[in-house]
Amino acid sequence: MLLKEFIPAPSVREYIRLYRIVHFVFDKNEALPFKAYPPRPEHCLAFFPFDTEQLEITDRNKKIENIPVLLYGQPLAVTNRYVGREFLVFQIIFQPGALYRLTGMPACELTDQYIDAEIIFSSQLRQVNEQLFHAKSYEAMLEIGHRFAEQLIRRVKKDHHQVDEIGKLLLQQSGNLSIDWLAGQSYLSTRQFERKFKERTGINPKLFSRVIRFDNAFLLKNRSPQMDWLRIAIECGYHDYQHLVRSYKEFTGLSPAAFHELENRSPERKFGLSETYYQAE
Repeated sequence: MLLKEFIPAPSVREYIRLYRIVHFVFDKNEALPFKAYPPRPEHCLAFFPFDTEQLEITDRNKKIENIPVLLYGQPLAVTNRYVGREFLVFQIIFQPGALYRLTGMPACELTDQYIDAEIIFSSQLRQVNEQLFHAKSYEAMLEIGHRFAEQLIRRVKKDHHQVDEIGKLLLQQSGNLSIDWLAGQSYLSTRQFERKFKERTGINPKLFSRVIRFDNAFLLKNRSPQMDWLRIAIECGYHDYQHLVRSYKEFTGLSPAAFHELENRSPERKFGLSETYYQAE
């Protein structure tokens, strides 16, 4: 069983932030758990070479299923994800602004959307998914993903802009930077910066910063379940515990403790794993 992140090769790192592989196999007689997946600061292309995933968008009462390659923009709502018995997902997580550059489509048009990736990319995705199905190892999967990323990059449609670097900087700094300062770093007025950031990243920089801070708190609790909520709040840049509670209510509709009760019943917990994601060079 595996739940792990991998840093991409330098040749594609301008566009690809990381690869993520999640692989679980369940006994035919056991009940399949679901994963309550909170908003994360990412755009993702997800390949399902074995059983596909059923995805339920909780705030829209909408279900998505039987899609072998799924593309989603910046998520803002919790999705309940139901896995199959042979569950393997190979995810390509894009750098801020990269999906816009690769598709030419304003990222805000994909915000909180989950669509069949063939609508945006070519039917070549089926071949990649088939290659992943036949891959003999995780290393072979990473090589398949790398070759596909190189092909995407050769067809880039939009130029790099300094705003893309601001998105990366926010990820590195946990979102705790002033908007006026960031606008200055991008050589734009605040209004121009916010408009271009939304076009390339999907949401405005203030909301992106809040998603980053929430995600950091969520992952820190997974990594250190014994840590109390006040300490998590302070370490992740919240003013106090109530500030953290408001963030959880905004992004999950639940209190921190209530959402992590759901998290503790997720598929990876059955295998002694948690959604901390370990990075490997």
